[in-house]
Parts: sequence; C-alpha cells; structure tokens
Amino acid sequence: MAKIAAPHSRKAAPGRPLSSLAIAVLGAALLLSGCQTLGVDVYEPTVSPSDSPQTAEKAGASDPRTRIGANEHPRIIASYGGEFRDAKTERLVARIVGALTLVSENPSQAYRITVLNSPAVNAFALPGGYLYVTRGLLALANDASEVAAVLSHEMAHVTANHGLERQRREREVEIAGQVAEELFANSIAGRQAVARNKLSLAAFSRNQELQADVIGVRMLGEAGYDPYAAPRFLESMNANQQFGAVDPDADVSLDFLASHPNPPQRIDLARSHARAFGPEGVGDRGRDYYLDGIDGLLFGDSPNEGYVRGTEFLHPVLGIRFSVPNGFRIDNNAAAVVATGPGDLAIRFDGVTDASRRSLAQYMASGWVTGLDEGSIRETRVGGLPAATARASADQWDFDITVIRLKDRIYRFLTAAPRNSTDLERIASAVRASFKKMSASEIKALEPLRIRVVTVGQGDTVASLSARMRGVERRTELFRLLNAIAPGASLTPGQRVKIVTDR
Repeated sequence: MAKIAAPHSRKAAPGRPLSSLAIAVLGAALLLSGCQTLGVDVYEPTVSPSDSPQTAEKAGASDPRTRIGANEHPRIIASYGGEFRDAKTERLVARIVGALTLVSENPSQAYRITVLNSPAVNAFALPGGYLYVTRGLLALANDASEVAAVLSHEMAHVTANHGLERQRREREVEIAGQVAEELFANSIAGRQAVARNKLSLAAFSRNQELQADVIGVRMLGEAGYDPYAAPRFLESMNANQQFGAVDPDADVSLDFLASHPNPPQRIDLARSHARAFGPEGVGDRGRDYYLDGIDGLLFGDSPNEGYVRGTEFLHPVLGIRFSVPNGFRIDNNAAAVVATGPGDLAIRFDGVTDASRRSLAQYMASGWVTGLDEGSIRETRVGGLPAATARASADQWDFDITVIRLKDRIYRFLTAAPRNSTDLERIASAVRASFKKMSASEIKALEPLRIRVVTVGQGDTVASLSARMRGVERRTELFRLLNAIAPGASLTPGQRVKIVTDR
C-alpha cells in the first residue's frame, strides 16, 4: 500500500469471478506495486560503468523517439513507485543488455535499462531505447539467458519502432471509434464498428509480439546465450500467471484483446526458431553468475508499501497492522490492500491524510461512501484509537465501514458481502478488532523478504527446502515455481536453488 488513495464505488455484476467481483465492488483499480529502482545506461557491454557513459538521451538527443521515451519515463517510474537501486543488480542487468546490444538490429542504438521495484513479473520498452524490467521478473528467472530472452524481445520492439507504430494505430482506432459512435450513436451497428476496430488493433499487437519473439531469439543465439531460454521462460511466466490467479484453472487465452498471443502459441514458435542454432543445450545459460547476482534480491512487498505475511498485513513505515480471517487472500496493491474470501466476501483497506478537526462521524457522512445509512454511524474506539463505524448498501451488496484516526491520517476498512449475508458483521468485527499500532520492537524485528540462493545437500528434498521458506503462502508450490521444478522432479546434491526468507 504505497499510496493513500480514496475509493471509488462501483457496481458489480453477479456471476463474475471472485477477484474481479471484489475489486469492482471495493473500487481497487490499480494492480501495480512500486518502490524504488535502478536506472542503468548501457552502451558498451563492460560491467564497470564509464566515467562518461553513452546514454540513450545523449545518443538520441535529436531523435523524436528518444523524446517520446524521455517524456514517458517519469510516468512509468511514478506508476511503479520509483527505481530499485542495488549495485549488484545493476551490474548484472548491464552485463546482459551490453551483450545483446552488440548483436541487435541496430548496434548504434543506446539503451537505458531501469529495474522497477515491483514484485510483478513484467518487462516493456518505450521508443528511444528505454527498457524496463521488474525485480519480480528477476526473481522468477533462473539464469542470465532467461532475462536476456525477455530483454532481447523488448529491444526488438525498439528497433522495429513498434512503439511509434502502436501510437499511430491507437490514434486511428480512437478516431474511428469516435466517428462510429457519432454516426450510429447507441445502435448495434455502432457498437459493432467500434468492436471491429478494437479487434484489428489487438491482431496488430499480437503480430508485433510474434515479430519481437523472432528477433529476440535470433539475438539470443548470436549473443551466445541459450536460444531455448525464450520458450523456457515463457513457460515459467505462464506458470507464474496461473500461480497468482485466484482461479488457477482460468483460461487466460480467452482474453482476445490481450496484447500478447496466448502462451502455447508463443512457446511453440520460439522453440522452432531456437532450433536454427542447434539442439537444446547449445549456448550459455549464465546460471552461476546470475544466481550470484540475485542472491539477496528483495522479494515481494517493500517496506514503504507494507508486508503481507499470510493473513496479516504489517506496515513498518506507517506503524500499523491488521489481520483477516483464515481463508482470505490479501493483495497489496498500489491503491489499497484488498482481501477476498469465501462467500463473495471482500475487504478493502486504505487511508487518507486529514488534518481537519471534524469528528469521524462528520467525516463518515461527508459523501465518500455510496449508499451510506447515516443513521447507522456510531463513534467508538479501535485499538485505543478514535474510530467510527457505519453501514451502507448499494446494488446487491451490503457494506460495513470502519474509519480510524491515527495522527493526521484516517484509515478505512470497507467490508463487502452479498445482500443479507450473515457473515458481514462477524468478518468486519474481526478485522476491525485486529487493527493496532505496531510497537518499536515489532517494527525493528520486521524484515523484508529476500531471495536467498542455497546449495542442495545430501538428503535435501523439495519438501525440506520449501519448509525453510518464511513469510509466504503455498511454500512448496512457490519453491517449484521459482526454481522451475516440474511436479515429480527431484533435486540433485550440489544444485543451487532459490528460497524466500526474511533472514
């Protein structure tokens, strides 16, 4: 919960998946997590930075593509909460980008690589050589060739000018959509015209992605990396998506307007292009130096956003904590902390800065809650702090609202349940009662989670190493995911693997 943001009330359609339902009901629209980051300008492949490096800005000072990237760069950084700064990570990523630059379609193109301090698994590019990769992606990858596969794909977007092409096509689609809406108003023909335009843009985007895959695999092989890293890491990203989904059996390929083709298609095509460099086993994976480079990498939430530890949320910077009942899953988003549970129950927690002298009852009735029953407002105390509670109803939902004042902040819980649910009061009361200030010793003892690289010893198993993980749920599944270990596969003594711990 990096930012304090006000909720927006939305209506939820019945029958939607639980994750979409809860987010729609509670108004949690942003799914980006951020923090700090690392910005690295790379031209030469040397690990040691130059005293006067060639940068994307210098190399393309007169290039309109560079200006586009430079203008958008601050927005990207702000969206992800900042840059992740770590010298070891910087050297690792610079080494990979430098090697790829020499074999790119345009070797004179300079790149600025930024590692975003987000646990999300993502990477993207802007015109002018601006590359971005999240620390979440670095944690998921198991060797340098896998990260090189992602970055070569993004560099291909830059050299193929996909960013500029997409901007132009988006403008064309927007204009065409406006014309269609003006001509047909709300008619079926008008909606069909807008839909056709959107589908055309989606197909164009998928073609761009496949083109970037082809270029990226070629760059991998020519740089001496394992060309099969591309299909291998696509499989890991697909597994990560399934791991993080509320419904692990959801078919993500049904999202036709997604900018990427469905994973099976991309994996098959990437593997077929990799065969041009020989059978599997060719090229360097760069596993040892990669694992050395990410040993100690921050994993999951950062201190500035608070930590999720099972069913508990702890924020050492704000000095607060609360828990949700067993069976609930907590997602720490940029706009709010959202927990979803059985029976379509959902909880949203956020906060606002409020230096006014008005009472919490007055604040509760100030118009930020849709469907508020003002007669239900009651002032009380929670964890020794001034608080107020109330009820609200909207569409087919009932809400329990709690606000708590701590210094100049007001923290807010919105618990939602289907109309006439018998569980609303019980769940809301339990969550409310769990809120408290953290002591100085609790804050001091709370450490962030990090990736630690360990060596498999005699007698070590997936189960025994998973048991060493701390602060995470579904430890065995996560251990297999982070190390790309297939179900039923065993470990070998001397093998290096990743675990997650706060030690």
